[in-house]
Amino acid sequence: MLSSLRSLPRGAPGGLWIRTFASNKIPAPPMTYISGEEMSWYTMKIIREKWVEPFIDTSQWEYFDLSCKHRDDSDDKVLHEAVASGARLGAIFKEPTITPSAEQVKQFGLKKPRGSPNGAMRRGWNGITISRDTIHIPGIKLGFDQPVFFERHAVGGEYGAGWKSVGKGRVLSTFFPDDIKEPPIIIDGRQVEDNESAVVVYDNPLDNVEDLAHIFFARCLEANIVPYVVTKKTVFKWQEGFWQKMKKVFDEHYKEKYLACGLLKKTGGDLQHLISDAATMQIIRWTGGGFGMACHNYDGDMLTDEVAQVHRSPGFITSNLIGKSADGSLIKEFEASHGTVADLWHAHLRGEDTSMNPLGMVVALLGAMEHAAMLNPANKADIFRWTGHCKEAMYTAFRTGKGTRDLSGPTGLTTEQFVEAVFEDLNKRMASGEMPVPYEVPAKEELAPSRKLRRGFEHVDEEGIKAFFEKYDTDANGAISFEEFVDMTLELGIAPMKKDPEAVKHHEARVASHASTEMPA
Repeated sequence: MLSSLRSLPRGAPGGLWIRTFASNKIPAPPMTYISGEEMSWYTMKIIREKWVEPFIDTSQWEYFDLSCKHRDDSDDKVLHEAVASGARLGAIFKEPTITPSAEQVKQFGLKKPRGSPNGAMRRGWNGITISRDTIHIPGIKLGFDQPVFFERHAVGGEYGAGWKSVGKGRVLSTFFPDDIKEPPIIIDGRQVEDNESAVVVYDNPLDNVEDLAHIFFARCLEANIVPYVVTKKTVFKWQEGFWQKMKKVFDEHYKEKYLACGLLKKTGGDLQHLISDAATMQIIRWTGGGFGMACHNYDGDMLTDEVAQVHRSPGFITSNLIGKSADGSLIKEFEASHGTVADLWHAHLRGEDTSMNPLGMVVALLGAMEHAAMLNPANKADIFRWTGHCKEAMYTAFRTGKGTRDLSGPTGLTTEQFVEAVFEDLNKRMASGEMPVPYEVPAKEELAPSRKLRRGFEHVDEEGIKAFFEKYDTDANGAISFEEFVDMTLELGIAPMKKDPEAVKHHEARVASHASTEMPA
C-alpha cells in the first residue's frame, strides 16, 4: 500500500515509485503525483490512506518525491523525471514543496540550495497560465459570494530577470536578431549615476497570450462571470501588447457570446481594461464576486494574494498551471495555493494536536484525477462518482461542525479526526452506489464563520468596539437604525455624496472641522 511505500527512506535512489498490485477498486488513469514536505505532506499521506486507497486503484500513478533531501540526494534528477512524467501523462497533482533558505540548507544537511521547482515545471510543460480561483463551500459564507477567477501569465516578467549590482557607468541593452544579416537593435541606453545600482533585464513573451485568452474567456463564459484584463499599460508601455492580444481574441471569438448572456451590461457592452491600481481597489470592493481577471505574471501573483486574503486565506484558493503539449493538448498541474505549513508541522513533531485544513490540496487532487479521467475516459464515470462523493463528504463535515478549527473554532476537529470523520461519510456514500448530489443551500441558511476566527483578531479592542457602537446607538436599544446610521456616516465622512461640487466642498469642510475637534493633544 501507499503507506508502506512512503515508509521507504526518502533518500532512496530514483524518484519514481512503482506500484503493481491489482484489486476490485476503481482503476485510476495515469497521473503524475508529486509529493512535498512537512504538514501538507503528512496530511495528504493520511488522506490517501483513508480516502483514496480504500476505493481507488492508483497503480498507474507515477510518484515523485520532491522533498529537499531527495532532490539533493538525486542532484535534482527527480525533478527532471517528474517534469518528463507530467509532460507525457498530461495530468499532475503537486503537494506544496520547500525552496530551502540558506539556513534550511544547513538544517537539512543539503549539498547546495535548490531553486524552486516551479520554473522547471513551467518550462517543461510550456506553461501558459496559472489559474487561481476561489473555492466555495455551499452553505458557508467565506469572502466572495460568487466565484472569482484569475489567469496569471505563467511566463516572463521579473521572475525570469537577470540582474547585476553595479556602480557608476553606462548601461546598454542590445537585441541581436537570430538572422545575423539583420542589424542589432538598441533597446535602451542610460547613464548610471549612483555608486550602487541594481540593473535588471527581463522580457514579457507574448506568443502564448492568445492561448491564455482562450482559456480565460472560455472559463469565464462557462461560469457566467464578467472578464477583465489588468495591466499597467498607461505607465509600462510594453504591456500594451498583452492587452491588444487579449482584446483581439475576445472580439473575434467571444464578444457576441458574452453579449448574448448579458455579461457585459456593467462594462459598457465590451471587454473592460483595468489599471492594476484600480484592480487592487476593486478586489476589496467587489465582494459579491462573479468576476475574472487576466494579467501579467507579477500582477497576477500580487493580486491573487489579495484575493486570498479577502476570501479568508490561501487555503481557499486553487493554483493550477496550464501548459500545452506538442500535439496541442493541454497539460494541467493542480496544487494548493498555500505552502507546507511549517508551524503546524513543528507542533506535530512536538506531539501536539494540530488542525490542518486540507481543502485546497484535496480540491487540487480531485481536479487532477478528473483531468486524467478526461484524457483517459475508460473509467471516467466511476472516477467522477468518487471525486463527487469525496467533495460532498468534505463539505458536509465543514457545514455540520466537524470541520477544522480555522472554520469551526476551538471545538473543531484535529487533523486526524477530520480525516476520519470525512472517511466515515465517504464510505457510506460510496457504499450506496448512488451518484453524488451537490448540496443546495436553503434560502437564508448560509453560515458565516465568526469574525473572531480571523487572523489578527487578538489585536482587536472589543471594549473599544463596544464603546464605538454605543456612541452611535443613541437610543441604547442594541441596534443602529437607519437614521442613526446616516448620522454615523456623516460624522465619519464616509456618506455617499451627490455629485454637486458645492455640497461636496461643504461636506469636506464639515468633516475636517469635526476631525480637528477630536484630534488628540
